[in-house]
Amino acid sequence: MASRPIAPPPRPLSPHLTIWKWRVHMAVSIVHRVTGHALAFGAVVIFAWWLAALASGPTYYRLFQDIVFSPLGVVVGFGLTWSMFQHMGGGIRHFIMDSGEGFDLLTSRRMALATFAFSAIATLAFWAFILLGRGY
Repeated sequence: MASRPIAPPPRPLSPHLTIWKWRVHMAVSIVHRVTGHALAFGAVVIFAWWLAALASGPTYYRLFQDIVFSPLGVVVGFGLTWSMFQHMGGGIRHFIMDSGEGFDLLTSRRMALATFAFSAIATLAFWAFILLGRGY
């Protein structure tokens, strides 16, 4: 009589993201990674565009300025500015946690909320200074 091969037991599966309860400290960690990518891409593109416009002469540089200071350009600049401040706040949070502090749930939640509050306030203050200082 031929014996059947014994099937190995099913491997345990890692918990999927859908079973975790989302908390603010998870969101700030994910947003930190996303803002890092946005800053790397946005800074390179805008800096290269600025250099190309500068090298191309006053007509192209004026076109660059017109686009950057248009409503769409201000929205993109606002988003990149928020990304910068959010990434900075998240980096400071990670630096504190790398030192071994802030791992209890209450402190972690407060630091995560502080990064969002800091990025919103700093972005609004920065753009108020830019827009009100230029008279737009």
